[in-house]
This record gives sequence, structure tokens and C-alpha cells, in this order.
Amino acid sequence: MKVFLEKYQNDVQGAISGWDRLLFRGTQRWLSNARGMSTYMNSHKILMKDFGRWAQGLTQRIRSSCEEVAQKLGRPIEYLRSSRISKEERANVIAQRDKIKEGLICGFSVVEPCLSVEVVGNKATQQLEVAMRERKCVWVYNYWNDPAYGICHARIQTWLPFTVKVCMNGRHWLARSLSRARIPYAKQDNAIAWVKDLNQAQALMNAQSKTDWPIVLDGMLDRLCPAFRDLFGRERMSHYWSADETEWATDVLFRDVQRLETLYPRIMRYAIEVFDSPSILRFFGRAATAEGSRHLWPHDLESNLRRRTEGVRIKHWLNRNSVKAYNKSGNILRVETTINQPREFKVFRRPNDDGRRKLSWQKMRKGVADLHRRGEVSQACNDRYLEALAGVPSGHTVQETCTVVCQRTRWKKHPIRALNLGTSGDLAILQFIARGEHALNGFRNRDLRPILFPDLKTTDVKAVRRASAATGRRLRLLRAHGLIHKIPGTHRYRPSPLGTKIAAVAIQSNNLDVEQLTKLAA
Repeated sequence: MKVFLEKYQNDVQGAISGWDRLLFRGTQRWLSNARGMSTYMNSHKILMKDFGRWAQGLTQRIRSSCEEVAQKLGRPIEYLRSSRISKEERANVIAQRDKIKEGLICGFSVVEPCLSVEVVGNKATQQLEVAMRERKCVWVYNYWNDPAYGICHARIQTWLPFTVKVCMNGRHWLARSLSRARIPYAKQDNAIAWVKDLNQAQALMNAQSKTDWPIVLDGMLDRLCPAFRDLFGRERMSHYWSADETEWATDVLFRDVQRLETLYPRIMRYAIEVFDSPSILRFFGRAATAEGSRHLWPHDLESNLRRRTEGVRIKHWLNRNSVKAYNKSGNILRVETTINQPREFKVFRRPNDDGRRKLSWQKMRKGVADLHRRGEVSQACNDRYLEALAGVPSGHTVQETCTVVCQRTRWKKHPIRALNLGTSGDLAILQFIARGEHALNGFRNRDLRPILFPDLKTTDVKAVRRASAATGRRLRLLRAHGLIHKIPGTHRYRPSPLGTKIAAVAIQSNNLDVEQLTKLAA
């Protein structure tokens, strides 16, 4: 991200990074599977034949508790005949109608699918047993304007195992924090379009990652449905909170809307033409496979350019995780990482939280205990993406951009030839260094070698040596023209800002056909 901000330092105010949408799931872990439910019933001496009456009583207490809270606050709970009705839009209408600035806005009850507990007969054993089945039940939605976190909503399942989902937005939260700190800002939808003190705004965003999530989420649920306090008698069964889906956004704030509108089409074109599969893997911190080993790449690797009513967005998926870029609120270039499968990333912790075991890199969990690490991974993904976008042509002519490398130069008193951007050899090298995967970790001689010598047999030692020497000469050529820099203390090279710019110009100009050039010249 630093390279991108330096390149456009005259055009941008800065950037704000932090949580956007957060979708939490609260689970009664003991009751959320058939085995646990059976164990609970046995330990509390609840007979299988009495399950229906017992479960129905719990359901009635949950629904009555939600209704009592709404009635006490004088807010409506509406029954929706269809789950397709937009609850958010309806809640916004009610909030504007009743001028609700803070507190509970409204509630909805609607029949929707759920995973619930059921007692069924087993033909093999001729006995009743507990099973988890896909069913339909009444869900209670609550929308409220929280004094600290802004607009939030909760979705409460009124049948066992009483799963709860809570959704909040980090940008609404930031707006409330800025207001309390008396820092002037301008907000459009769920984005901060301008803020007077950008450093303080980022500090407030950083503070969100230090939240004690179980306390905050338990507190929200306790206010919405107090029945959970003593639903199971003296033993309070708290929900286990996990993050089903998280969005971490980096908003680059441009000073002028027109400047972003001019730049944005080039960003979209560059992203769809240059960011290939190895680049996408690198954005997510994954090592790309060797050239020609495409069968080793994940199957769910995809890029998509879609035009929507609010604009055009580019999105890249790696399995169920994604990174995307789009123009938001006129002057904001937003890069956003969404994580649905955290187990594809690692967190440095004790295995199974066992204090006797050493810290090591373990798979990231959905639980909120690893949410701080999820934010770090998401920010790293956004940084890599913006570093790659720094190679977008800045608007200079091809001649102005390329003249410097199309002339002979010298390297340590030795003459170095000019680059020929029209030849396949030099163009292939530029296409190689333009890949986003090289933005942070760089590349080595052996990484470039298969590009220059695709038919090279690794078993031929002499041929490999000759190819390595020839590749070294090409690397010296790139270094002499300032297109790459050597990473100190390593055998790796990293593209320079000039290198990414020249590569982008060469790739895009070579992709234009004669008809396009004729139209441009007309």
C-alpha cells in the first residue's frame, strides 16, 4: 500500500483500514449436535417422549422475552409473510418514520430454514433418538441503533439449539467514535469520505481489534432476549461466539472525485489483464506453483469483473475467500478482503489452547479468539493488492514512459543494450515481473528461467548452467535500466515502481489490435 500512496500522494488524503461488515454466530455448543443434546437430556433426566413439550416451552419463553423487550421500549415487532422481504430496508423506513436516533428500531418475526433438533424413531434399534434436521422455524430479527457501534441487527433462532447471528459494521462504529472524540468527518453510506484527523481515525479503527468480543456480544443478546439468562435453570449456558464472515476494507481517500473517475477505468483494465492465477495466490499469502503445474492450483480460483448500478468492481476468489476493489462514494477507492474460510490461514498460538504446549503456527479458527489475526491477514492481503495496483499507468504517453528504457545505458562501466518492448523475449520478462506475486517476496533466477527457456530439461546439468548464466544476464539488463532492485542479503529481486509502470504499458499496448489503434488515432 505504501508504494500506491506514494505514487498518488498529490491526489489522495490518505487511507483508512479496518473492519467493515462483521457477521458473528452464537452457538450453544453442547446442544448444537445430536450427541451433545442426548447427553444433556440424559444428565437432566428429560425423556425422549417429553422432548416436544420441553422444547416448546423453551421456544415460548424465547419469543415472549423478545416481545416483552420491544413492548417495554414501545417498539413494534412485525410478522413478515415472506423471508424475501428486505428487513434492512423495512427497518430503515421505520427508523426514518419514527425518527429513531438511538436504541431499538423494530423487530421482525419470519419463518426461515434452520438446523434444529428433532426426536425420531430408529427402525433398526426400535428406539427414539435425537437427530439434527433441516427444518423451518420462526426467527426473530432485531434492528437497533447502538450508541457505541451504530446500526446493528441480530437474528435469533427460536427453536433448539437457539443459534444467534449478530451483524455489525466497523465503519458505523468508527463514525460513532469520531463523534464522541469530536473529530469532524463526512460519512456516505457505510464509508468515511473525509476526516479532519486521519491518524486519529486510524487509531480508533485499530482499537476495534482489541475488543473483548464475548462480553460485547453477550451483552447485546442479554438486552435483546433476557430469557437466555436462566433458560436452562441455575446453570447459565453462554453462547460460543465465532465470526462466520468478516470484511476488512482499506479506503483510499482521493481529494478529487474527478481524478479517481479518470484513474478507475485504468485500474479495472489493469487488474483483469495483469492479475493472473499466481498473482491471486500471492495476494492471499499462498505460494504459486511452478509454471506448467496448473493442476496444483486450487479449483476455486476465479476473477470476475461486474458492472453494478453503483459502478464497476473487480473481485478475485480463492475458494470461499475473496479480495475485491471498487469505487465507493465517489472519492473512495476501496480494497476489501472477505474471509469465510479462516482455516486456510495460520495463527501463532498454543495447540488446543493448552498452556503446557509450545507456541506454534496453527490453523486459524472461526472463534473470536483469532479475530485479531484475521484482521492482520486481511490487511496484508489489501496491502499486496494495492502494491500490485501501483503498476497502473499514471496517464503519461507511451513515448514519455518508455523512452528511458529504450535507450542504451551502462552498468558498472559496461555498455548495456536498450530494451525492445516489441520482441517476445523482452515482453515475456516484463509480463513476468508485472505479476502481483512478486510485489513483496520478489523472485529468483530460477523463477525467471522457465519463462526464458520453457523447454529446458532440469536433468541436463550443463544446459541448466547455461540457462542460469543467460538468465543472470537478463537480470543485469533489468537492473541496469532500473526495472528491478536486488533485495539485500538474498538472491531475490523485486520490481521497482518504474518496472511495474513499464511492464503495464508494454502489456496493454501490445494487447491493442490494429482496429483499436486506428480508432484512437482518428
